[in-house]
Order: sequence, then C-alpha cells, then structure tokens
Amino acid sequence: MLKFKNVNIKVANTFKDRLIGLMFKKEIKFGLLFKNCKSIHTFFMLKEIDVVATDKKDNIIKTYKDVKPGRILIAPKNTKNIYELPKGTLK
Repeated sequence: MLKFKNVNIKVANTFKDRLIGLMFKKEIKFGLLFKNCKSIHTFFMLKEIDVVATDKKDNIIKTYKDVKPGRILIAPKNTKNIYELPKGTLK
C-alpha cells in the first residue's frame, strides 16, 4: 500500500464502504483505497479530492488533482487500485 504524507489510508473493503466512499463528507481527513477498482465517480461529494490510480504492484499509473464533485473517472487500462485522497495531498 502506498503511503501519503500526513494522510491515513483506510481500505474500503465492505459493500457499504465501497458504495458510500467519501460522499457526503464535509471534511475529508483520510484517504480511501478501493482495491480491484478501475473507475470512480464524485457524485454527492461535497469537496474536491485527489485521486491516484495504481497497478497491481501499487506503482502509480496516473494522478488526478482537484477532481470536482459530479465527475466520472475511468482510469487507464492497467489500473488495479484507486486511492481517493483529500484535496492537496498531491502537490
């Protein structure tokens, strides 16, 4: 698992965690790891987020900064995991 400076990462491993993600959060103080995931949406999110797509060895494939609410992201072909992070994590 990647480590991001000053951000705790939780694994979204239950149906509820994967369904809700960071939606409806007024403050985002942690990141979420979605394993075996190639796309996300930011509908119902109240804040912008940073997103990282990684391969099966957790090498970064693509980063997305300041993703606004109401967007759909489809990560590149070799993506295995997606991290949703608080805005400003990626500088």
